[in-house]
Amino acid sequence: MKKPPSTYRCPCGATLSLIGGKYKIVILWFLYQNSVLRFNELHRLVPEATTKMLAQQLRELEADRLVERKVYPVVPPKVEYSLTPFGRSVLPVLEAMNAWGASYLEAHGA
Repeated sequence: MKKPPSTYRCPCGATLSLIGGKYKIVILWFLYQNSVLRFNELHRLVPEATTKMLAQQLRELEADRLVERKVYPVVPPKVEYSLTPFGRSVLPVLEAMNAWGASYLEAHGA
């Protein structure tokens, strides 16, 4: 269970409670790049995540209103994920992390 927003002493702690997770930032980044993705598409983009872990991270992002899950009433079931307006508000943070990571990788020959 997450702490209520009023209990954080540092804004960074509040940010990390929402996007800090094993694959949350990567999921958010791929949803930003692709607008809408189905579960299997996300799993192909994040192959190191187990099916269970990916589903858990998506549920947490949905519970925090960063990601929207849309279920279509068809057989077989079709589920799509996309960023909510609140989820899009974190994009400047993700873009800054991407830029910093790219310069780090360039400087260290990766």
